[in-house]
Amino acid sequence: MPFAVKPYVSEATRFLQELKSQHPELEEAQKSGRARLWDRPQDADLHAAFDAARVPQKAYVYGID
Repeated sequence: MPFAVKPYVSEATRFLQELKSQHPELEEAQKSGRARLWDRPQDADLHAAFDAARVPQKAYVYGID
């Protein structure tokens, strides 16, 4: 008969689970913060201009030539 193994939950995971259960508004605040910082519309023309202006790097960057 195999032993029943309890799934391991770290202290950090337990802390976060308890924090989110005590403060359910945190998840919505996290999502709004992510949207403010990272979820931005991308400009394809600007990205293409940046790629076109890129200067290729030399094989040995510390040389004089």
